[in-house]
Amino acid sequence: MKLMRVGEAGREKPALLDADGKIRDLSAHVTDIGGEAITPTGLAKIAALDPKSLAELAPGRIGACVAGTGKFICIGLNYSDHAAETGATVPPEPVIFMKATSAIVGPNDNVQIPRGSEKTDWEVELGVVIGKTAKYVSEAEALDYVAGYCVSNDVSERAFQTERSGQWTKGKSCDTFGPIGPWLVTKDEVANPQNLGMWLKVNGQTMQDGSTRTMVYGVAFIVSYLSQFMSLQPGDVISTGTPPGVGMGMKPPRYLRDGDVVELGIEGLGTQKQLFVADR
Repeated sequence: MKLMRVGEAGREKPALLDADGKIRDLSAHVTDIGGEAITPTGLAKIAALDPKSLAELAPGRIGACVAGTGKFICIGLNYSDHAAETGATVPPEPVIFMKATSAIVGPNDNVQIPRGSEKTDWEVELGVVIGKTAKYVSEAEALDYVAGYCVSNDVSERAFQTERSGQWTKGKSCDTFGPIGPWLVTKDEVANPQNLGMWLKVNGQTMQDGSTRTMVYGVAFIVSYLSQFMSLQPGDVISTGTPPGVGMGMKPPRYLRDGDVVELGIEGLGTQKQLFVADR
């Protein structure tokens, strides 16, 4: 299934995209796409519905594909070729950092370039949405705890991230720096999360053209690994790293400016399009 949230910010309706590309209203059956609705039991109830029995919603603004996210966890340097372009080495264990949940926005919402920013950058990433509580789970059983997948743009301010001391979080958590969606694609529709093409363009020019095949640490390993340090709950989002082609890695580096348009997508998971605007 392709689950989504449609409507103005803060008033989105839960919905699904049917086989004909029509948006169907789920609000009579679930309060939102998150929490109990994306547990195995909740997803089974939605899957049992006849989409044609659901009212059709007019196309409109698409919100973040998951509501009520408690943790937005990111994995750094998880593609060896991306690590190389930034002058870093692949770490012996996954690099973990948090992105503030207040950064989450819809896939096509404007992204604000924060005040004082000179190095706002892009990163297309595979997002993993947790569907049931995971704690101390093995790699073999880890995917049982995944509800589905989505497109994530891990927008980053590199000077805030690497030149202002401390951890990466301050360069990752600015308002609007976490577009996710358009859909939460349930895991039954993703045959292999380690074989998905992914791309990103800036003003129509391709910057990233990669695949989840080149991830250092795969989805199952990451879910298992994280669960050794913290419990994962339904609605938590894990952004799993980016392939090469980010602005920081170019020679000379290239960063986003007011008026730039970023488009990105992942095979089978949909596309995003954002206008970057200065936050004055």
